[in-house]
Amino acid sequence: MAYALLIHEDRGRRRQRSAAQADAEYEAMRRYGESLAARGVHRASDALKPDAEAVTLRLRDGQPQLLDGPFAETKEMLGGFFVLEVASRAEAIALAGECPAAAWASIEIREIGTCIDA
Repeated sequence: MAYALLIHEDRGRRRQRSAAQADAEYEAMRRYGESLAARGVHRASDALKPDAEAVTLRLRDGQPQLLDGPFAETKEMLGGFFVLEVASRAEAIALAGECPAAAWASIEIREIGTCIDA
């Protein structure tokens, strides 16, 4: 079963941390990714730039509309993700509990499936 760990962090938090704190967090996340790979469950992962640089596209009446930033107004932004191949939801939850980002962000755990799954 494939699961996505979606890391939601407070907007502006990255600007508020020191360079040393940013480096330490990056290194902890890098080691976490390596540990997932060593266990054979890592499929993909990456960090995302702050959503202030994002653009949202939607088609209305066949015409593209571009909106600055994310579509939803929230206090958090999607800061990164991991995609895991695990045996169960319980395993995905346990691995999310090991993620260093859980100390400063929230982690949404979502099974990957087709868009026709109800």
